[in-house]
Amino acid sequence: MRFYSLIIPVHNRPHEIEEVMACLVTQTFKHFELIIVESGSTVRSDEVINKYKDQLTIQHLTAGNDGQGFSRNLGMKHAKGDYFVILDSDILLDNDYLENLDKALNSNYLDCFGGPDKAHASFTDFQKAVDHVMTSFLTTGGIRGGKKQVDKFQPRSFNMGFSREVYDKTQGFKLPYFAEDLELSRRIESLGFKTGLIPEAYVYHKRKTDLKGVWKQMHFFGKARVNMFLLFPDTLKITHFFPTVFSLYTIFCVLLFTWHTTTLRDWAIRLQAPLLIYLILIVITGVKKYNLKVGIISIATLFTQMFAYGHGFLTDFINRVIFNDKTSTKNKN
Repeated sequence: MRFYSLIIPVHNRPHEIEEVMACLVTQTFKHFELIIVESGSTVRSDEVINKYKDQLTIQHLTAGNDGQGFSRNLGMKHAKGDYFVILDSDILLDNDYLENLDKALNSNYLDCFGGPDKAHASFTDFQKAVDHVMTSFLTTGGIRGGKKQVDKFQPRSFNMGFSREVYDKTQGFKLPYFAEDLELSRRIESLGFKTGLIPEAYVYHKRKTDLKGVWKQMHFFGKARVNMFLLFPDTLKITHFFPTVFSLYTIFCVLLFTWHTTTLRDWAIRLQAPLLIYLILIVITGVKKYNLKVGIISIATLFTQMFAYGHGFLTDFINRVIFNDKTSTKNKN
């Protein structure tokens, strides 16, 4: 029977890791260990871990605040499993997560898998709106786990796993952050290992709870995409420019509308029509997936996502690609 090592870095979030452990206690598949890595935490998880030490096999490790990639490497170094599963601390799991994963690997073995994410029924409408704009085909092209992308899916570190053989060949993450999961996925593929999506192995991803958090995360993602381009130039696609184009297009429409001439205002109205249609579609799909409130909130989260990602991508592209500035990677956020 395959033995799994679940590796979760945590930074000052004992309440989140407690919720994850509560999910793991009820797993129908029991052949696993949990490795929690305190990644530079000043608020540690010792107390909540002690609540579960008699119910779960737990290793509790301490790492410096040098990035989630290196914290995961520490966990893998101590792992006893045949197969490693990398999870974020801000997730929830159904009680058949590991059972579904094991069944899928038994029927169609993957050296490295990625699983999708979605919102739990208990999440707030804001969290559901963030989930909507992060997973919708209209915003990200469905690349975060749609069934049509099974063969194209690149595992992401909020929910991914690979065999010990993969770890032995790759030695885990080479980057501490800035697209560390995409870089590892690319190396795994280049070594000839079989990768893919397991739709049944999904997690409930809490994401961010306010617009400030969304902005910070998406700005980080935009910068990370430039990092991937510098490492693997062929990974940059035309779709990665969409948030920047969207942001500049929106700003241009607003500026054009402020000009006090009838002709320019007429042009502004014409140019805003596609944007309005796009926003209506975002609301409609949000309502269809969740409810009216989520659909409306999705407008705010959409603009935040697009402007933050676009700004992070554009500024880093100009600084690091055009001007070859190597200092901008020092700031993780």
